[in-house]
Amino acid sequence: MIFCSPHKSVTIPDTSLAEYVLQRAHEFGEKPALIDGSSGRTITYKELAVTIPKLAAGFASHGFGKGDVLAIYSPNSPEYALAFHAAAMLGAATTMIPPLFTEPEVETQLRDSAASCLLTIPQLFDRANQAAQGSKVRKIFVIGEAAGAVPFSSMLEHDGPPPEIEINPRSDLVALPYSSGTTGLPKGVMLTHYNLVSMLCQLHASEALTEKDTMVCVVPMYHLYGLHVVVNLGLSLGATIVILPRYDLGQFLRTLERYGVTVAPLVPPLVMELSRVPGLNQYDLSKLRLIYCGAAPLAAEVAQACSERLTCPIRFGYGLTEVSPLSHSSLPSLPDEQGSVGYCLPNTECKIVDYVSGAELGPNQSGEIWVRGPQVMKGYLGNNDATAQMVRKDGWLRTGDIGYAGEDGKLFVVDRLKELIKYKGRQVAPAELEAVLLSHPAIADAGVIPSPDEDAGEVPKAFIVLKAAATMDEIMEFVSARVAPHKRIRLVEFVSEIPKSPAGKILRRVLVQRERAARSTPAADRD
Repeated sequence: MIFCSPHKSVTIPDTSLAEYVLQRAHEFGEKPALIDGSSGRTITYKELAVTIPKLAAGFASHGFGKGDVLAIYSPNSPEYALAFHAAAMLGAATTMIPPLFTEPEVETQLRDSAASCLLTIPQLFDRANQAAQGSKVRKIFVIGEAAGAVPFSSMLEHDGPPPEIEINPRSDLVALPYSSGTTGLPKGVMLTHYNLVSMLCQLHASEALTEKDTMVCVVPMYHLYGLHVVVNLGLSLGATIVILPRYDLGQFLRTLERYGVTVAPLVPPLVMELSRVPGLNQYDLSKLRLIYCGAAPLAAEVAQACSERLTCPIRFGYGLTEVSPLSHSSLPSLPDEQGSVGYCLPNTECKIVDYVSGAELGPNQSGEIWVRGPQVMKGYLGNNDATAQMVRKDGWLRTGDIGYAGEDGKLFVVDRLKELIKYKGRQVAPAELEAVLLSHPAIADAGVIPSPDEDAGEVPKAFIVLKAAATMDEIMEFVSARVAPHKRIRLVEFVSEIPKSPAGKILRRVLVQRERAARSTPAADRD
């Protein structure tokens, strides 16, 4: 059975992303568009309309243009959005690198994406510069000053218009985020102008936001949630976006109060903290009318506690990077129904498929969630096999998630077929951690799975087969030195063997079942 959207279908224009997002910028004039929440520095819509073409001309003067890839390796900032749209205006794509990535991780993404230019900040310049040595990066730009880099500000000195570029919205890439998909190592997700414009049109129709709103962007802009669902959506509607470089509870609450934030897009750990942190009554949060929550599951009782405490509803969204990044959202009239992630967005279909037989299932039957719509990615960069496994020829994308839909199409997500770990909403690929573990001289074999955690949602747990003496702490420190903080191994269990299929593939579901069984067994019984 195919479940359709309760919304009317929307018309999606064949236009470039920058043109779509900025089409009303002159109309909004002196209204604040982007505010740096740390300093109060403000960019108006009028300035936005002038600055992005100048910046595009600046990039072009350095030989950057259509078909190229810009890598942004930086915390959230207004410059992040400016650079992204300047690259988009030139027909180039942007790949976003988490600022906590280690040098090898940065180098891997630079090389795989074939980025030719890199934008970073002074604090990350040395790491970025070292990582760039093994890639095709020919120019490094910095937001500020750093020896050997081109100052970002120098590119705003160009008075001439940017080159006129012909963009094919349905085929030309505009974003290249990285995702592990249903399994394996991170892969470049090819998203076109049409994909991202579709997502904005779909969110407009679902009444996600209005031009009267002030949003806070504290979720990371290296993820489409922050860059597209918050910043690009807000700019396309004429809202004001207050950008914070990272999450700090005190700064976050002061920002909500100071700017009269009305809409706060968050992730589950932040919602959980707001549901129980003391001292909230010290801040005037009366303007806050709506919280959005996505990127990972959230317990219904936590959502209810937060909603009651802040006296505002919570709307949920569901999706993945490969769908730009949403396929479902709560209805504005029914924002926080217990346990549901909502309904199909406009122009989107969903079906539940038996993951053994492949048969389509009916209402209230659990299976793998498949979705289809204009927001589905073009494919994985340079990986046709992975693309074919993820997206069928008839357009259906296999999410790797297990769930069911009610009679009315309301979706409930209950588990994951895919092996991705979600640590505080951030993706962690087990295969990547296993490769790091196997480089340790004392480790013969390893398997990594998600282990439930009250605060983080899930943490990486490693099952280790040793060939020489090594301690748990030594192994965790070894991994920590080689990966970003959110990817660190938090739990280790030594075993005699790792369960594998006849073809040699790790049977992670066996390890997951073992972990669940151990957690459900009282400690006395385990002894």
